[in-house]
Amino acid sequence: MEVRSARPAELPDVMSVLDGALLAVDADRVGERITEGGVLVATVDGRVLGACVLADDEIDAIAVRRSRRGQGIGTRLVDVAADAVDGPLVVEFDRRIRPFYDALGFVSRPTADPDRLRGRCER
Repeated sequence: MEVRSARPAELPDVMSVLDGALLAVDADRVGERITEGGVLVATVDGRVLGACVLADDEIDAIAVRRSRRGQGIGTRLVDVAADAVDGPLVVEFDRRIRPFYDALGFVSRPTADPDRLRGRCER
């Protein structure tokens, strides 16, 4: 598996991954982030299996194809994202996926929305 910056031609594949995870993300904004180097993709044989959209030091969206979950792809995306930012990596996420972020060393705190948490990882 390779994790690298997304290429502009991969926008449809990135959106497919994000849409498959039912994430509400704007394709134009993701396209802008790709152009700026703010989108990471995990690929195997050229197929995009996961994507991570960064906004400065924050994960804006991250997803892995449903059939490939549980194989370390999301973990690898977060690891590369943490190395790519200056300072701690932060993310706001649904409480149901807290175990994923806890396992990666994020310290979480509540947000104004009782169903969401904000995590911070200092690596």
